[in-house]
Amino acid sequence: MNIQPIKTPKITSGSHEIFAVLDAVIPTLPEKSVVVVTSKIVSLCEGRTVKIGEADKNDLILQESEQYIPTNMNPLGVTLTITQNLLVPSAGIDESNGNGYYILWPEDPQKSAGLIRKHLAERFGLSDLGVLITDSRTTPLRWGVSGIALSYSGFSGLNDFIGKPDLFGRKMEMTMMNVADGLAAAAVVVMGETNEQTPVAIITGVDFVHFDEKKPTQQELEVWQIPMDIDLYGPLLSRGPWKKGGKSKS
Repeated sequence: MNIQPIKTPKITSGSHEIFAVLDAVIPTLPEKSVVVVTSKIVSLCEGRTVKIGEADKNDLILQESEQYIPTNMNPLGVTLTITQNLLVPSAGIDESNGNGYYILWPEDPQKSAGLIRKHLAERFGLSDLGVLITDSRTTPLRWGVSGIALSYSGFSGLNDFIGKPDLFGRKMEMTMMNVADGLAAAAVVVMGETNEQTPVAIITGVDFVHFDEKKPTQQELEVWQIPMDIDLYGPLLSRGPWKKGGKSKS
C-alpha cells in the first residue's frame, strides 16, 4: 500500500470550492485508488463554520451532538459526545487551522463523499475509485489521536471474514475488517495534524479493497455502524450519564 499526501493552498472558511481544490492538486488518478479528504477542508468549503466569539463552543457542541456527557463530569474538562453515531470529543468541533472559526463536521459527510467520488470518477473516466472523508479521534485508554472515517464511497467499508477458515481451519465466527477506518487511520498518520498543509491523500496498492461503482446502500451503512444496544461496549456506554443533544434521534 502506498499513501501519497497532497499539498493544497491554505483553505479558510468560504475561500474555496472543494471540487476546484481537488482539480487543482490532483492532475492524474489511477484506477483502484482511494482519495482521502479531511473533513476539515470539506467543512471549510461547505461553510460549516462559526466565527469564534459569535457563538459559545459548548452551545455548538450540544447543538451538533446526538448525546453528550456534560463537561463538568469529564476529568479533562472535555464534552464527550455521540455524534453521527461516533463516540468523539466535542461533537468533532475544532478550531485548529480554522483561522478564527470553529469548524463543524460536514452536515452530511456521506453525501459529500458521494459527490466527490462522482466528480473525480467522471473527470478521470474511472470505475474503480474510492473516496474517504476523515477526521481524528481519541481511543479509550490510549493517549493520542488516530484517523477515522466519517464516510466512504466507491468500495466496501467492511471485509467480512465470518465463516472463513483461519490458518488452522477454524472458521471465523465474528471477525469483520473495518477497511474504511483502517485506511483512514493510515492516511491521517501521513497527512498530519498541524501545519503540514496536506489535507488530501491518494492511496494506491490496495488489493484488499473491494471497489464498487455505486455508493454504499443504506443497508451497507447500517451494517458498518453498530447500535449501542448490540455493541460490544454497549454495557459500559449505556450506563453513562448521557443527555440528549440537538440532533438526538429520539
